[in-house]
Amino acid sequence: MKILLIEDDKSVAEFIIKGLIEKSHVVDHRLDGKEGLFMATTESYDVMIIDRMLPGIDGLTIIRTLRASKITASILILSAMADVEQRVEGLQSGADDYLVKPFSFSELHARVEILGRRNSSNDSQVTELIVADLKVDLISHKVTRSSQNIELLATEYRLLEYLMRHAGQVVSRTMLLEHVWDYHFDPQTNVIDVHMSRLRKKIDKQFNIPLIQTIRGSGYVLKVPEPSAQ
Repeated sequence: MKILLIEDDKSVAEFIIKGLIEKSHVVDHRLDGKEGLFMATTESYDVMIIDRMLPGIDGLTIIRTLRASKITASILILSAMADVEQRVEGLQSGADDYLVKPFSFSELHARVEILGRRNSSNDSQVTELIVADLKVDLISHKVTRSSQNIELLATEYRLLEYLMRHAGQVVSRTMLLEHVWDYHFDPQTNVIDVHMSRLRKKIDKQFNIPLIQTIRGSGYVLKVPEPSAQ
């Protein structure tokens, strides 16, 4: 799943991001309410995890704004505010669930999984990504090309899913580090090159048309090459 986390406590955010990435989810994170609202309205997410008390714009205002804009992604509120009235207010703002701090990651993940399944039951929700003969099932995580099963490791799957969701767009190394790996990675690390090389061997090596292309000085793009480039 693609998840947006809006949380201003860096230690809490790192705890959540690490756990979700280990569960093969793609995570975008913003510390500020204004930046979080911008991401929520310009990108597509399966689940949003939103802290109630945020700098810039508070969590409830973000949620009300999203619902007024007809954005239907499932929303989980995180908050230290535990009174019944406060939980009710959060749910009435348009959130789907409310989790009180402190919490265990296992409970947070269980709730996220439930919200993700609830969202995917909607017929309008994308459950499969397709580029040429390459297909990714977002529910089962099954990857095929020309009907051949391709076995990917967790990080390889997250990398491919991100490229597929941005098919035809050039994605930079910084974007990949922020969305596929822990955003504290050094941009000069070769972790991207290593995983991209492994992914290419599985996705492209056995097939006539390479889909993953390097854009020198910019990053990578997943698309069908132009006829002149074949």
